[in-house]
Amino acid sequence: MAGRTVFAILVVLAVIFVVPFLVYSLLSPFTALEPPAEGSPLRFLLGILVSKAGTAIAFVLIFRISQGSLQGRWLLYGSLWFVMFSIGEAGQAIGPGYSWSEAAEGIVSEAIYCPLSAYLTWRLLRMKTDVGSV
Repeated sequence: MAGRTVFAILVVLAVIFVVPFLVYSLLSPFTALEPPAEGSPLRFLLGILVSKAGTAIAFVLIFRISQGSLQGRWLLYGSLWFVMFSIGEAGQAIGPGYSWSEAAEGIVSEAIYCPLSAYLTWRLLRMKTDVGSV
């Protein structure tokens, strides 16, 4: 099971790292979103990767630990993460240095990657009693 758990972490990391870039790329022509002016792009991406790695580890391990309670309710699990992240985006937008359009783009990203990550995690880690659940 450890190998599947590590694989699930890597899959979730890929999803939550790539989806925001796709969303921001698609929406940036319609918003004032600019790349960070300070620091190198490589350093920026590395910082995001480290942050997302922590999220992926927590996402998969919490699912793994609570799997018996979830009984196939991956959409509920992903929805709870979406609510948490969306409130965090709104909180950042209220503060300085983060716009509401950035928050909206983050929320769109999270609306995609939270349920997708939850579904993929469930598929990769589901137990025998979980197979018939949707």
